[in-house]
Amino acid sequence: MRTKIESHHPMAKFIESITADLRAFIEAQQVFFVATGMAEGRINLSPKGLDSLRVVDERSVLWLNLSGSGNETATHLREDGRITLMFCAFEGRPKILRLYGTAKAWHPDEPRWAELRPQLPETPGARQVIEMQVESLQTSCGFGVPEYTFQGQREMLFDWAEKKEAGDGLEHYWQTKNHTSIDGHKTGILPEDR
Repeated sequence: MRTKIESHHPMAKFIESITADLRAFIEAQQVFFVATGMAEGRINLSPKGLDSLRVVDERSVLWLNLSGSGNETATHLREDGRITLMFCAFEGRPKILRLYGTAKAWHPDEPRWAELRPQLPETPGARQVIEMQVESLQTSCGFGVPEYTFQGQREMLFDWAEKKEAGDGLEHYWQTKNHTSIDGHKTGILPEDR
């Protein structure tokens, strides 16, 4: 049986900055999606979670990029800088929010990291702080997004990162697994590649 939805106009709407209402919407979401690309090669789309994002002001956002199997976002930002973040409501009133802009990845050995890192939670496996400048935002209805109930964040990535830090180290993992993108470009994880 279909649930009747209140009458809302589904048209997309562009907004110039992150309003208080949109900030509250962003902060309430447990997952967001990051899309980046270059002039050629694959477009990357990654889900993010684990309390890793902060709205700094109406035009800027930070998030902590954690160690993983790839490092495509950082690679694309080095070459192009364009980025889109997408948030969608899986509970409550439907809504999709996209943030369009440019971003830069900062690494632990760079001075900007030391300035930005304290604004984000202490998290094992942190490899970059992504600093995004928001140029425009778009809201849309989200009527086609299914409803899901949030059960909790997975903490396996934290456990994995802590074991890596105690063993052969995350830096060794970065050198062997995060050094080159899937299209063969340097990711910038190593200082000599920046």
